[in-house]
Amino acid sequence: MQIGETFRILLSLRNLVKFMAGASALGMGMATNAAAQPNASGEIIALWPQPPAGALNPAMAEVVEQTASDPAVYSSRRTRGITKPHVIALPAAQPNGAAMLIIPGGGFAWNYFDHEGYHIADVLNRAGITCFILIYRLAQDGWSNPASVGPADAQRAMRVIRANAARFHFDPARVGVMGFSAGGFLTATLATRYAAPFYAAVDATDQLSARPALTAPIYPVQSADPAYAYGGLAPSLFGGPPTPAQIREWSPDLNVTPEAAPTFLVHAEDDTTVPVANTVRLRDAMVAAKVTVETHLFAHGGHGFGAGYLPGSADGLWLPLFLKFAREQKLIA
Repeated sequence: MQIGETFRILLSLRNLVKFMAGASALGMGMATNAAAQPNASGEIIALWPQPPAGALNPAMAEVVEQTASDPAVYSSRRTRGITKPHVIALPAAQPNGAAMLIIPGGGFAWNYFDHEGYHIADVLNRAGITCFILIYRLAQDGWSNPASVGPADAQRAMRVIRANAARFHFDPARVGVMGFSAGGFLTATLATRYAAPFYAAVDATDQLSARPALTAPIYPVQSADPAYAYGGLAPSLFGGPPTPAQIREWSPDLNVTPEAAPTFLVHAEDDTTVPVANTVRLRDAMVAAKVTVETHLFAHGGHGFGAGYLPGSADGLWLPLFLKFAREQKLIA
């Protein structure tokens, strides 16, 4: 596969990522020695044999922005215009047999692949988890089926990851998914509708299961109900106010079954972008279905804290809690 502009830039900036891993580790009380630095390798794996059809703008081109004016303080990059969705494989130096699909957020308009991608992978890699960052199609870029393009890419990514299990030395039964904000919507959708036909099968990989062994929607966009929903959900996915049928179909909390995987939830009470009710409602639905769920609600943190290191917020506090949960659920042996 020809590497897109996003990841020619990304792979050329590994030293910046290494620096930021040290900064994140400081915020999390972790050592910043050489062993704590991220794996410098990264392989781009295409999700689809051919670029998916349905783009409404044939001239759509990949765009990358650096959104932090001072990367020495905090690196945040984002990309849009994705026509060739893919995952970035980041193997753990000492793999323990587990893998994680990481889905960045960005309000259905961007993929924020640093603080909700690479920085997360740095931490999980150190715990022995091989990571795959998903760069997925975005509803706001203009697609003939905007609600389903992200879920289709996430579902396909789970299958592609499992198809590569032997090559990356992990157990295909121990693949989890973690997603942030709009990426949390894709994560919660995988948790509840992993077998839904979001796309027609294209090859033998689609015979593999898309069910995650564990899910972690982090400050997720989750409900399509206007009483609780993130304000950008309906315009992005439906082009206007949702119908009752769309609310029912696209609200993960209304689609929880006992087959949903164990789930780890994080949100900040002072999140003014995605109401904390999104997480609370998903938690309540999981409990009602007798699905194992662990929930952490922080008083402060706002929205989009990812794996940053801002003092006094949820930054850096939740990832150790997630790793403990992953061990308890046997994702990490």
